[in-house]
Amino acid sequence: MASFDTIRPEPERHSPSLYASMARWIRRRLPTGLYARSLLIIVLPMVLLQVAVSIVFMERHWHMVTQRLTNATTRDIAAIIYLITRHPAPDEVDETIRLARDRLGLLVSISPGTELPPGGQIPIFGLLEQTLGDEIETQIGLPYWIDILDEPNTPSLVDIRILLHENKILRVLVKRNETYASNTHIFILWMVGTAAVLITLSVLFLRGQIRPIVALAKAAEAFGKGQKMPESFSPRGADEIRRAGLAFILMRERIERQMEQRTAMLTGVSHDLRTILTRFKLQLALAGDNPDLAGLNEDVEDMQSMLEGYMAFARGEAEEDLGKLDLGDLFAKLASEAEMHGKTLSWSLSGERIANVRPNAFSRLVANLVSNSLRYASRMQLAATQGGRWLTITLDDDGPGIPAASREDVFKPFYRLDEARNLDDSGTGLGLAIARDIARSHGGNVTLEDSPLGGLRAIVRVPV
Repeated sequence: MASFDTIRPEPERHSPSLYASMARWIRRRLPTGLYARSLLIIVLPMVLLQVAVSIVFMERHWHMVTQRLTNATTRDIAAIIYLITRHPAPDEVDETIRLARDRLGLLVSISPGTELPPGGQIPIFGLLEQTLGDEIETQIGLPYWIDILDEPNTPSLVDIRILLHENKILRVLVKRNETYASNTHIFILWMVGTAAVLITLSVLFLRGQIRPIVALAKAAEAFGKGQKMPESFSPRGADEIRRAGLAFILMRERIERQMEQRTAMLTGVSHDLRTILTRFKLQLALAGDNPDLAGLNEDVEDMQSMLEGYMAFARGEAEEDLGKLDLGDLFAKLASEAEMHGKTLSWSLSGERIANVRPNAFSRLVANLVSNSLRYASRMQLAATQGGRWLTITLDDDGPGIPAASREDVFKPFYRLDEARNLDDSGTGLGLAIARDIARSHGGNVTLEDSPLGGLRAIVRVPV
């Protein structure tokens, strides 16, 4: 007996639901700023509430009031028809018309005829026409025709015509405000006015609450770029915002105090070490041209170079103020230096030529990257793009590159990559560490990738 494997249907793959698509569409179009979002949180419920109240008012108040008014008007017309049909004598008909005019406020006239004017289409929102027509059909039950007479400088009237059995047409003119809730615009105006006042107060209140947050964000952004804190900045606003501002100020003071202490300590260490190195150099100079001392002289020079490199890394040139740096001049100078070494460095600029950075520190950042490429590559491409809020510098070379697993390690101080390329002339492993330290002091970063030229690509990205 043959056996058959049970065929299990594959689970259905559902496309993203309409709800998820709508949610993504709404999120993409919502404002991103805190001020706009806070205002939306206040305004949106208020608008929804006003719309809901308006709908309920229209369904309940308008319809109820209009129905009562049209019911009363239809009863009056029914009474007139009853009197005219029961007392058809001309004198009695004239008396009925006079009573309708004087007592009921209805302008009544009777004319011979067997056909009503052609009926027009009742508007979708024609509440008066629909309600009045329903009342006439219920109470009178005769063919009818309704029209609204809107003429300039005259009160709006409702023209009602009813075909009587005696081949006569009864025409009744009644004021529109007696059949329709005409004071609705006052209610709408009141709702819109109160909503506008509340929204205005909300805008003014939110602006005062958001301003301290914006000031705190600007101060933190300036600190991240290594700039001075705005002199006008002080903790203001709600208690939570004041605490955040005060915590930021204390944090910045601690960091600045730590940097000052480190700088003072490094200055003292540098002075003491340089004094010892100077004595070594003097003693070696007094010893004369002794071939046995050549190695010692090289060691002293290496110590001097290492000391200068370490001091430059530790200082980070954070004490330098922001200024204007001409990227074109810097790239042209680096290209000339590359040409002196027999290498090719091409460069290009896109966007603004002048960058608002620490000129000396940023020049050293780019020079460190270029000097690293000069040592192991023969061809380099340097490109800078400055637009919006960011400055991006890309350096490509055709050198041996750096393995992907080691691209973060090379930014560590004193790390040396013997397999591919050393990262600074002194051999201390501080070249890329100094470059990244300078970039981060500007609020940016330096990253490494594979280059289209076959070597290494270094990307510098800092806010401006």
